Amino acid sequence: MQFNLKISSSSGLFYDGPCDSLVVPTLDGEYGILANHSSMVIGVTVGILRYRTEDKWKYVAVGEGFARVVGNTVTMVLDSAERPEDVDAKRAEEARQRAEERIALKESRKEYYRGQMAMARARTRLKIKEKKFM
Repeated sequence: MQFNLKISSSSGLFYDGPCDSLVVPTLDGEYGILANHSSMVIGVTVGILRYRTEDKWKYVAVGEGFARVVGNTVTMVLDSAERPEDVDAKRAEEARQRAEERIALKESRKEYYRGQMAMARARTRLKIKEKKFM
């Protein structure tokens, strides 16, 4: 049984179509959603989102956002969403290095946490590009 999945990011509509199964990264771990799931809103954190359509899993590096489940529709609004083939490994590695430097400076708590988030985004992008999540 399928449900409709709509993923939007800051750069526009990422996906809108049928979905058999969805696994969302949250602060509490991964959360699975199937057709006829109960209604809810959950926070999405930086990580690898996966969804299955036509018996094939698809993987997406996602930024923070939220997912809303109502009826047989899941609507996701995210800071970012990237397919493995769209990730530039060189840029992701450079971002990881910058985040490491930012964390090491320990200028303020705010900057430290910004560095931690930047590091999480960069690592997720590298993982999905190198397929180290399977």
